[in-house]
Amino acid sequence: MDWKVSPEPVEYNEAVAFMEKRVADIRAGDEDNLIWALEHPHLYTAGTSAKESDLLQAKFPVYQSGRGGQYTYHGPGQRIYYLMYNLKEMFQLPDIKKYIWTLEELTIRSLSDFGLSGERRDGRVGIWVVSPEGVENKIAAIGVRVRHWVSYHGISVNISPDLDCFSGIVPCGIRSHGVTSFAKEGVNISPSDFDEAMKKNARKLLVNCI
Repeated sequence: MDWKVSPEPVEYNEAVAFMEKRVADIRAGDEDNLIWALEHPHLYTAGTSAKESDLLQAKFPVYQSGRGGQYTYHGPGQRIYYLMYNLKEMFQLPDIKKYIWTLEELTIRSLSDFGLSGERRDGRVGIWVVSPEGVENKIAAIGVRVRHWVSYHGISVNISPDLDCFSGIVPCGIRSHGVTSFAKEGVNISPSDFDEAMKKNARKLLVNCI
């Protein structure tokens, strides 16, 4: 499996075009599976379940996305991990729910490396951090698309974004909980620090990995 890092922000349409070509090449057997670490400029994306009412204010460009899920924000300080992966190689029987669980586990283990306890919640895809007061906030979002059993899109992790940028949307359609980040939780790390944790844990969780 390959690992790719983009040092400069990548435009959303450019990223989608790259992923779609890579997915086709993986399916054809011409390319290996890939994890791509990057950031986007400020933007919102609408997943296949997005509701128009959840776009409160279009502060930034809005892109329709083929991934699952609803509205989310991407921008500086948020690390994106796009996984282009042949699920038939990962599992004997391709299983999208198990794949989502694996992405959640990858994120939880990587958060744990920096002392943050990430948790799953039934009915709420993504990873949540609970404050000492019992308040639950999302620190990572997950949304995937699968074409001919090859996955793409993936995980977004809030390292140090301006959390006010999420105020233009109802993140993932969930009004009763907010968002958080490493910085808000008092953990100061760089994107490359988290890349290394993700890379290490991917070796343990993903077949034929880096």
